[in-house]
Amino acid sequence: MIQRLLIANRGEIACRIIRTARRVGIETVAVFSDADANSLHVRVADAAVHIGASPASESYLVGETIIAAARQAGADAIHPGFGFLSENAQFAQDVIDAGLIWIGPDPKSIEAMGLKDAAKSRMQAAGVPVTPGYMGAEQSLDRLIPAADAIGYPVLIKAIAGGGGKGMRKVEHRDDFAAALQSCQREAKSAFGDDRVLIEKLIARPRHIEVQVFGDKHGNVVHLFERDCSLQRRHQKVIEEAPAPGMDETTRAAICNAAVKAAKSISYVGAGTIEFIADASEGLRPDRTWFMEMNTRLQVEHPVTEAITGIDLVEWQLRIASGETLPKLQKDIVFSGHAIEARLYAEDPARAFMPSTGRLDIFELPDHVRIETGVEQGNTITSFYDPMIAKLIAHAATRTEAIETLKTACETVAIYPVKTNASFLARALATPGFIAGDIDTGFIPSHSEALNHPLDPSLQALELASQSMLPQGQGPWFGLPGFRMNAAPDRHIRMRLNGHFVSAASASFASVKSGRMRAAPQTPGPKIIHQSSHQTLIAEGGEVFAFTPDRTEASHAGTAGDGAITAPIPGRISHLVITTGQSVKKGETLVVLEAMKMEYTLSAPFDGIVEEIAAGQGDQVTEGAVLVKIVEDNQ
Repeated sequence: MIQRLLIANRGEIACRIIRTARRVGIETVAVFSDADANSLHVRVADAAVHIGASPASESYLVGETIIAAARQAGADAIHPGFGFLSENAQFAQDVIDAGLIWIGPDPKSIEAMGLKDAAKSRMQAAGVPVTPGYMGAEQSLDRLIPAADAIGYPVLIKAIAGGGGKGMRKVEHRDDFAAALQSCQREAKSAFGDDRVLIEKLIARPRHIEVQVFGDKHGNVVHLFERDCSLQRRHQKVIEEAPAPGMDETTRAAICNAAVKAAKSISYVGAGTIEFIADASEGLRPDRTWFMEMNTRLQVEHPVTEAITGIDLVEWQLRIASGETLPKLQKDIVFSGHAIEARLYAEDPARAFMPSTGRLDIFELPDHVRIETGVEQGNTITSFYDPMIAKLIAHAATRTEAIETLKTACETVAIYPVKTNASFLARALATPGFIAGDIDTGFIPSHSEALNHPLDPSLQALELASQSMLPQGQGPWFGLPGFRMNAAPDRHIRMRLNGHFVSAASASFASVKSGRMRAAPQTPGPKIIHQSSHQTLIAEGGEVFAFTPDRTEASHAGTAGDGAITAPIPGRISHLVITTGQSVKKGETLVVLEAMKMEYTLSAPFDGIVEEIAAGQGDQVTEGAVLVKIVEDNQ
């Protein structure tokens, strides 16, 4: 068995591999870039080696540096995880040539399935059905347009070296083909260094069905059933499940047997995924399901297969790489229940899914589902790597139960100030079409208006925020909120949310204690996750709402009786109005602080003289930091 394993990856997959390796008694070595120096995978590994600057091209994609790190750390094996160098045949060969164990398939298998056109030709020869299309070497426009005409529109142009949705264009009409081809070729050249393409018949209602396969060095190959990965955004998977909804036993047997045949045709060793595209316009049928491509690595969505089979796929990888036979025969591999995985991304669905970066000041995930993550509270999400920050996996006896469990989990996510797609995921899981299993790869685009619309806080959340902003303290005056001499009490609290004024009538005037409050996972209602005198953060439905007092109430925020003016919230000093030694009057503006696209005016608490200015215009300051000190003018 392997003694010391280097993981040539980062984030959640590195943490996932470390967990299994530790359980089976293997020491682990992490690698990290500058940006990942304080990352979770570095902390949980037995050892860690720095491999370069933050860009992946200067660290995680530099094979010779990773191999050198393995030698330095005394590792005898390398696991590539997924992404980065996991499907790089040359890197795999270099690892083997260095005398290290490669946790993956033979480099020749990676190479055989790396180019989509060659892979399809090989599958055709092996008797595996492939999508109708053109895979010829002739790449001129004069050859490709007639090929598309013969296939029949609509067609899909795909880069032969593509992946992750890059280098793909849908063409509805012949007149649009030339422009789409040029665009596809430019993107493919930039992303993969190869502008060659193939053309496929575009399936009207495509379902993305994939089969997990495993092979060993003794010629054995098995499948671990199928997954459905049809819920995609821009060809990127968002929600995956196993088994595929609506899959009958006849169709399951056909595609799983085809997957095993495909893997055997290249003498495959290790974990791999055979991806199929199915025309779901008449339900899933064996004669309307075709081979699309093979991923010669562990997949992001492998936890749903683990959940229904009870098999640790990483442990199988380690055992097979060590020369062992497959732990189970095909007849002994069964599945039970249903599992669904949601990918939690650092992005803002309301802003066209723009990536969101920054420090995870608050990072709370549910504890009633399986969580795979590579970050923790206090870490920073950067722009250098993939924006996926966690995977949430629910397993239950039925698909309906699994959906409801995962929906609740997404609704209880509380992350701030980084934006996430948690509420988007919850809404997708609650969509009637998804619940009914009426899905295809166009599901998210066709429901975009309902799914992408930002969530508004409930009345309950507004009431909770208003309660939190009531005066706190002891004495008779604190017991009279809303009191008016000649009218009924005014029980409305004016607040700001995302720069807009909101007003809520407090349902109860009981004090809300400062600090954190948690709701039970089964009842994901609004909850206060942070509270200070100048800000209340409320988590609800996967969103976090930042409430602040009305600007008029906040105009004297941060002032203290001793003349120390402090920052009420982390932010940037946008205007420094005063100078040292200047005389100021009570209520006069001293500093304007900008935070979360809002301005906070900090004023003099009494007549006096500016004794000290501790921060300058443009400076970033933390909550509670002293900005200005004022002393009374005794003259």
